[in-house]
Amino acid sequence: MKLRGKTALVTGGAVRIGKAICEALADEGCNVVIHCSRSMLAAQQLAVMIRERGVKAWVVREAIDSETDCRSLIAASLKQAKHLDILVNNAAVFHKNGLMTLTERKLNAELGINFFAPIFLTRFFAEQAEQGAVINLLDRRILANDIECMPYSLSKKGLAAFTQEAALALAPAITVNAVAPGAVLPPPGKGSQYLYDHAGRIPLNQRISPQDVAAGVVALLRLEGVTGQTLFVDGGQHLLGNGV
Repeated sequence: MKLRGKTALVTGGAVRIGKAICEALADEGCNVVIHCSRSMLAAQQLAVMIRERGVKAWVVREAIDSETDCRSLIAASLKQAKHLDILVNNAAVFHKNGLMTLTERKLNAELGINFFAPIFLTRFFAEQAEQGAVINLLDRRILANDIECMPYSLSKKGLAAFTQEAALALAPAITVNAVAPGAVLPPPGKGSQYLYDHAGRIPLNQRISPQDVAAGVVALLRLEGVTGQTLFVDGGQHLLGNGV
């Protein structure tokens, strides 16, 4: 795909990895719809920065907690941008919950944002796109079993499976691929030392940046002949087997 002149919707695009993805797409000449649910100021500031790069940027603030919310997000994005060529399902939540601390509320909260929302957004995106591309953000732990973060782990494994199912369902008009990052940023409120203490062994012995993940998104979008694939951007950690 030639990205110049295309328009992308990036969920959770105002901060962290989402921000880096928006910036990388803008650098390729892609217009960007920045979705946020709470980080409105950050989204508006990012939109100004992106416009200074010579492309268009819009901000859409919507919840993605339900099917109705997801339909509203696509509709609001189309109202501003007029069309969408790319959907990046980046928005996610992460909480530590093991089996014995699970509740229905905790499970639904994690699966709703991380798994159900990308499914509905992909469906509603595909309804309006004659051609296009979807990128799902996963986690390198889809190849591991992290029992301390069970809802999150299940949601990302489910999204990995959906990536392949949707790739078949939407071919040949729409490609569906995924990027699985390793440890990139510490949780909000934690310093950089947190990653060194908790990220585990990295075969390439180098930390992964948000820009590395964004570069993976751009690379997959350029590869028109690729669908149903997951690109691990984790310094080789996924090769270590079940270690988390």
